[in-house]
Amino acid sequence: MEKRLANWGNYPAISCDETSFSQEDQLQDFISSHSSVIARGNGRCYGDASLANHSVSTLKYDKVLAFDIENGVFECQSGITLDQILDIIVPKGWFLPVTPGTKFITIGGAVASDVHGKNHHVDGSFSGHIIDMDVITGNQETITCSAGIEADLFWATCGGMGLTGIITRVKFGLKKIDTAYIRQKQIKAKNLEDLIRLFEEYKDYTYSMAWIDCLQKGDSFGRGILIVGEHATPQELSEQQRKAPLQLAQKRKLSMPFNLPSFTLNTLTVKAFNWLYYLKNTKREINNVIPYEPFFYPLDAILHWNRGYGKAGFVQYQFVLPLEKKDGLVAILKKISDAGLGSFLAVLKVFGKQDSLISFPMEGYTLALDFPVRKGLFEFLDQLDEIVLQYGGRLYLSKDARMKQEVFWQSYPNAQKFADIIKTYNGKKLFRSIQSDRLLLTQ
Repeated sequence: MEKRLANWGNYPAISCDETSFSQEDQLQDFISSHSSVIARGNGRCYGDASLANHSVSTLKYDKVLAFDIENGVFECQSGITLDQILDIIVPKGWFLPVTPGTKFITIGGAVASDVHGKNHHVDGSFSGHIIDMDVITGNQETITCSAGIEADLFWATCGGMGLTGIITRVKFGLKKIDTAYIRQKQIKAKNLEDLIRLFEEYKDYTYSMAWIDCLQKGDSFGRGILIVGEHATPQELSEQQRKAPLQLAQKRKLSMPFNLPSFTLNTLTVKAFNWLYYLKNTKREINNVIPYEPFFYPLDAILHWNRGYGKAGFVQYQFVLPLEKKDGLVAILKKISDAGLGSFLAVLKVFGKQDSLISFPMEGYTLALDFPVRKGLFEFLDQLDEIVLQYGGRLYLSKDARMKQEVFWQSYPNAQKFADIIKTYNGKKLFRSIQSDRLLLTQ
């Protein structure tokens, strides 16, 4: 069925046909009748990685296949979403080993993007917790792969944006928890130097991230709030929370009913938001115990929050720089501040070591920024790309909607090896997207 499709950034939007399946033979029939196709989960990647002329939705392929409650092993079809999994595992005392900033992604999308979370410096990315998975490749063969079996397919699929085939089944390990709550600490940092120092001081915390005010200059340049946390123990809960430590009260979700006018997003409104967000913490340090949802998924409380960026949509620009290249972070933040193109959401995290084929993380600092699409934006982002390359960094494919092919090939050292593996399993270029064609991976 032909429809207008866009991912979470609402840019780009394309006309395409999309089909869904609930049985594997239906998927096989669809693949055999098309010359090109890309899998699409819940459309929560930001750019064009899951957009193509022919899209196959995995959302109806969402069954739980097994849950080993004793050992914390979960097996499921690829179209199930993280929120559905959490509803099952949290009451039994388990949590996701790694989770991004939204629970509304599919497990197949988590693999294809090799998602990372606030705990990468401790637990790595999602690929490190996969036991095995099934992938339908270009010759329509279903191959079971893992880090030790059909390893080239496995590592090219983890972070490979769906270009090796369609993920149909994933088996992965979970994290043991005693409560559904997080012991959270928030510390205000007066500038970027103070913030980096705090990251180092609190590096032993399992979860950490920071919000940054991108528009500050002078002594307040890069000021922000570091947020760290641990899964709370029963003893740390309030008397009311202890009555049902693994159950959360249902909260009513807000919704953004329509696209906001583009004129509401400007330097003044971003400055005002950042000023209020920084001052909301009246103390330098705040300690509390909160449900896991506002800690991991604060934006999920507002359905369709992406409409706040207007009808033209927005792009999320996320890069990582090596740990020793903090000067690059300063250069990028200075460029943003000088241009007055601050982001409402500027999230800084630290990555641990990771040696993967094509996955995004490397040991260093990663910053994610949201920019509404407007005249001159892409030219500005091209300038940021130059700084990222200069300091040995790279951009996240799952967030990308406009990167030039030379930036990709220069910044991912294993790009050619990845392309060669794609040819092995996707020789007829069956699996391809707007992004893969733009980056010359499937052209």
